[in-house]
Amino acid sequence: MSSSQAAAGVAPIRSMTGYARVRKTAGDTEIVMSVKSVNHRALDLHFHCPAELDPIENDMRALVRRSLTRGHVEVRVSLAREASTASLTLNRSLLRAYLDAFQQAAAEHGLKAEPDLNSAFRIPGMFGDSGADLPTGVQAAVLEALAEALEVLNQTREREARDTVRLLLAHNAAIQNTASALEQIRARAFPLFEARLTDRLRDLLRGQSVDPQRLAQEVAMLVDRSDVSEEISRLHIHAVQLAALLNGGGEVGKKLDFLLQEMNRETNTILSKTNGIGEAGLKITELALSAKADIEKIREQSLNLE
Repeated sequence: MSSSQAAAGVAPIRSMTGYARVRKTAGDTEIVMSVKSVNHRALDLHFHCPAELDPIENDMRALVRRSLTRGHVEVRVSLAREASTASLTLNRSLLRAYLDAFQQAAAEHGLKAEPDLNSAFRIPGMFGDSGADLPTGVQAAVLEALAEALEVLNQTREREARDTVRLLLAHNAAIQNTASALEQIRARAFPLFEARLTDRLRDLLRGQSVDPQRLAQEVAMLVDRSDVSEEISRLHIHAVQLAALLNGGGEVGKKLDFLLQEMNRETNTILSKTNGIGEAGLKITELALSAKADIEKIREQSLNLE
């Protein structure tokens, strides 16, 4: 976020890629919280937490939604109790269900096999804390740890986005310079194109009676079909809008995508219109292709912006 944006109270631009890890202690419980985000078109949340945190998962989701708007986000939480206070109990009903299912499957298929307790003990939920609820304050501490992790995550995402925005602005400045160069060439080339087209049509129609006014109209129509002044003007306007969007901050990813589609459409039209107008047309084609390359570079990088 630039200093001018901060002074104006504008939300920063953020990358969708980042990682944060926070450790916090609540009583005899150590909390390790990690949050990872990568590119995604929407906000796609995935939680990997102990079952004890099920009661506050909705609160955790609400916290994430207040901090992030797009991205594939993974939240991982681990809780570790001190050995002196932790007491595990065997889930006897789950173990009995496992043994019964094992013996039934062996009997049905005529297998001679004995169940493996080591395998049974690795079944999720086979062991649990003897307490039904988390110790007092742990749930609140988990939410605090998540809030801290999200703050760190957004700081890293903002730093990455600043570098990306600088690169995008450089490519966009190149597009604006290209648009100016295109207009200069067009202004010089199209009067010459019009004169050359008039001479060519006169040669083709030599010996035939043609109304000079009709000839002028036909030439003007053909020149107008090849004129790219409107496309160049719109390309320049879109580039100005893109710069304002990047300098304005906030959530820009989807808006950038729309602008880049429009800019790409203008360059494609320029390329389709300037075939057959000689050396100037070749130069216009070269510049339009350069603009397309910069547009594509912006598009690739902008996919990572929220």
